[in-house]
Amino acid sequence: MEQLTFEDMGRDFGAEKGSGAWTERERQYLYWLSQAPAIGAVTIKKLWDRCRSFETVYNMEETALSRMGLLKQNQAADLGSWKSCLGRCREEYGVLQEKGIRLVTFLDEEYPGRLKPLYDSPAVLYGIGRFPDEERPAAAIVGARDCSHYGRETAEALGRVLAEAGIQVISGMALGIDGAGHRGCLKGGGDTYAVLGCGVDICYPRNHFSMYMEIPQKGGILSEYRPGQPPIPGNFPARNRIISGLSDVIVVVEARAKSGSLITVDCGLEQGREIFAVPGRNTDSLSRGCNRLIRQGAGIVTCPEDILDFFQIPVKKTDGVDEKKKNGLAKKEKMVYSCLDLQPKYIDRIVEDSGLSLGECLTLLLELELGGHIIQTAGHYYAKKL
Repeated sequence: MEQLTFEDMGRDFGAEKGSGAWTERERQYLYWLSQAPAIGAVTIKKLWDRCRSFETVYNMEETALSRMGLLKQNQAADLGSWKSCLGRCREEYGVLQEKGIRLVTFLDEEYPGRLKPLYDSPAVLYGIGRFPDEERPAAAIVGARDCSHYGRETAEALGRVLAEAGIQVISGMALGIDGAGHRGCLKGGGDTYAVLGCGVDICYPRNHFSMYMEIPQKGGILSEYRPGQPPIPGNFPARNRIISGLSDVIVVVEARAKSGSLITVDCGLEQGREIFAVPGRNTDSLSRGCNRLIRQGAGIVTCPEDILDFFQIPVKKTDGVDEKKKNGLAKKEKMVYSCLDLQPKYIDRIVEDSGLSLGECLTLLLELELGGHIIQTAGHYYAKKL
């Protein structure tokens, strides 16, 4: 392998520096570089700006790389060692399409336009399905993994209404709020996009396998991590900047005071995104993060229409889901249903509020549950379904 010094590179490639010829061969070298340890997206883009060729970067000596001032000496040494992996990386690159995985780089026209202006946007993105439509609005729905029934129902209703209004829903497919937002969007017939903290060929968490299979049919699964990359904890804070970056607004539904969702908010603020939060009771630990965001100036979401107002999308007049459900119920069922809300209630409280006997309440609650009007969240705790 011929080694080039920095001076040689300047002479031999100076004529090409302005053109930045972008070929399939260059894509392969970028794929190799993107897998290199300790070389991040920002450094990769700086190397391109300086050299206008990733093959040139590959051919440069370690001393020349460090002399450029973009890599420390140990980084240049690590990159020199990584050159032996080029063959393997080329093989991996060659089978991406066979696996149904798209590779989009920061130099491709298909690269998401919302990410392009961001300083730390990924150098490469992998996808199964589609990438978000730049011409349509997009909202991120994020929040607690260990959410309450109230939070889950709120996120799902929000995802459904946004989908029906043509708004794309972005989230991370995690348990809790993320999954509920995706689920609501899918039920509303909309397009939703899941940004993973692992390779796109890995379903994480496994509980969401059916969702993982359905999302690419109506949107896409995205990641900056190569296929096969496991979901290690350090990946998730970094992927949150992509969730916020792909969105016009970020909606937080339930978040503890030190929730990981607040990392997404911080990224969104740096990126100039609008922040909204669903308020909660001041005694509820799951609402402390949201309530604090509202105190700091975030928009308040009391219903999905608040987000539609932001996008200036006309709100369709309806009788309300709750009223429609009540109108289809018998008198006593309606009485028990009216005693419930999105916060689960224990059976003793329902008996007290309705004035009915325990046996009659249990019978009516079972009928309401079978009819899809309510849900039993735990032993004899019941709540409405939106």
